[in-house]
Amino acid sequence: MPVQHGIWKIGSTPEALKPIQLETELLLEEQIFQDISILNSSWLLIGRQVYTDFGKYIDLLAIDATGSIIVIELKKHKTPRDVVAQTIDYAAWVEELPTEKVSLIYQDFAKNYQLPISSFDEAFLQKFGSKPVEEEVNSSHQMVVVAAELDASTERIINYLNDKASVAVNAVFFSVFQDEGNQYLSRTWLIDPDETEEHAIQTGKKTDWNGEYYGSFGTSEGGRAWSDAKTYGFLCAGGGRWYSKTLFKLGPGARVWVNIPKTGYVGVAEVTGKAVIADEFLNDNMQLCGHYQFAEEVGEDNADYFVPVRWIKAVEESQAVNEVGLFGNQNSIAQPRAEKWEHTVKQLKEKWKIS
Repeated sequence: MPVQHGIWKIGSTPEALKPIQLETELLLEEQIFQDISILNSSWLLIGRQVYTDFGKYIDLLAIDATGSIIVIELKKHKTPRDVVAQTIDYAAWVEELPTEKVSLIYQDFAKNYQLPISSFDEAFLQKFGSKPVEEEVNSSHQMVVVAAELDASTERIINYLNDKASVAVNAVFFSVFQDEGNQYLSRTWLIDPDETEEHAIQTGKKTDWNGEYYGSFGTSEGGRAWSDAKTYGFLCAGGGRWYSKTLFKLGPGARVWVNIPKTGYVGVAEVTGKAVIADEFLNDNMQLCGHYQFAEEVGEDNADYFVPVRWIKAVEESQAVNEVGLFGNQNSIAQPRAEKWEHTVKQLKEKWKIS
C-alpha cells in the first residue's frame, strides 16, 4: 500500500500539522543538492544533471565510502513505470563508467556549481578520510527514486525488482507539512537503505569471498586510540550507524585483518564475542588513552560500539605494514571480494608468519 505520513505537535492534546502539496519536485532536487544528508549523510554528491551518452540527464549522482555509485532520479511528472525504467536505464550506463570518467563528472559538477573542492580525489578524502581506490570506484551501484508522492504501482514494481530480479533499487517518499508559516520535510524509505546497500554489494561482487574479514580502525587526536585496542583486545567504530553497523557482521571465531587508514595494517585478530555498546564494554578499571562516545552522552545511534577480540598479531603504529597494492577502504568491517584482498591477506600472512 502507498506510504502515508503524519506529524503531530505535542501539547495538552496532539495537534496534527497540515500537509501541503509540494509546488514542484525540483524543490526537492534543490534541497538534496544543498544537503545530501537529507537522503544519506554517508553519501558524497558528485553530479547534478549528468549528461549521458544517449542524450538524457541523470538528476543526481552520489557515491559512498565503498565506491558504490548511487543514481538518484526524481519522479516529477513521470509515471511509475517510466521513472523506474529510466532509473534502471541510467544505472546501466553508470555501470560501465571507468574511474576516470567518474572523476571527470565530479570535476564538471564542481566547476558548474563553484564548489570549493574541484578534485574528485580530494572531495572523497575530505568526506571519507581516505582517497578512492580505483578498483572500488563503481564496483557496485544503487538506484533511488525520489518522490513527493509514492503510489502503490511504484511500490509494487520496486519490491518486485528487489525480491525477484536482484536489482538494488529503492524509493524515498517526502511529505511536506506546514505550521505557523514554517514548512517541514518528512522522509520515509520504502526499503531499509542498509538492505539496498548490502544488496548492491552482493550483486556487484567480482569474486568469491575468501572468509577473511577486513577491519578499518579509525584513529584521531582526542578520539579512538590503537594502543587501547591492542591492550584491551577490541575493535570499535561509531559516530553514526553507517560506521558501526558493520561490526555486527562479526561473530565468535571470525578472523579480522586490521588497517589504520593512511597508516597501514597493524594486526590480525580472532573475534571472541558479539558487538556491544561502549556503555557495556568499557569500565573504570581500563586506563584508556583515547576518548570514546557513550550512549548516555550522544545516543545509541552515534555511540561507539565494541567487538572483543584475541590478537593473533598486533604491532605498534610505527611498525604498520603499508605497501603499494594492499587493500583498503573506510568500512569498519568488510567482506572484500576484490583480487587485491587475496593479495593483501597473502602478503600479511607471509610477513607476520601466520598460517
